[in-house]
Amino acid sequence: MKRSRTTALLLMSAAPLLFTACQKSEQVQVQEGLYTSVEACTEATADPSACRTAFAAAQQQSADAAPKYASKAECEKEYPAEQCVEQRTSAGTSFIGPMMMGFFMSQMMNSGRAGLAQQPPAASPAYQDRNAGWARPAPGGSGGLNTASGIGAGKAGLAPVNTQPNRAVTASRSGFGSTSARRSNNSVGG
Repeated sequence: MKRSRTTALLLMSAAPLLFTACQKSEQVQVQEGLYTSVEACTEATADPSACRTAFAAAQQQSADAAPKYASKAECEKEYPAEQCVEQRTSAGTSFIGPMMMGFFMSQMMNSGRAGLAQQPPAASPAYQDRNAGWARPAPGGSGGLNTASGIGAGKAGLAPVNTQPNRAVTASRSGFGSTSARRSNNSVGG
């Protein structure tokens, strides 16, 4: 019994040192944005390869993530008529939904650590409604895609965003226990 108390006291005294060590991790820079074309993305980020990769990934996800409506009239209540088209999910299910009007790209920037720049960018499709509001697939589920929403579910599974299109934004994220700081970046290249 005496040994277990001594061990517990030793571990408790070492805990602050462990937490301090965790908090001193390097800061990670993440560049993210909403883009209406590969060209606009390239202009904002100066990374055409990442923009093409992100666009292709978003396009591949777009039918599975799109809001699904049973009829064109239902779709047109929330989206412009020219955007509401018949689409087919990766599972082969046919539905009426809005076309992808842009894409979100999130990419780790190289901050002196090897391997950060080689990671592919994260991407998701973006949809613009009748009121010029933007939305993306809500987090959760299967890779953040709107796969749980069946036909007639509409915007269920989409998360509205207040992001300005075609602007790169850099977010700084530190290690364990830290907070995020965001700043707008108007310069080309992040």
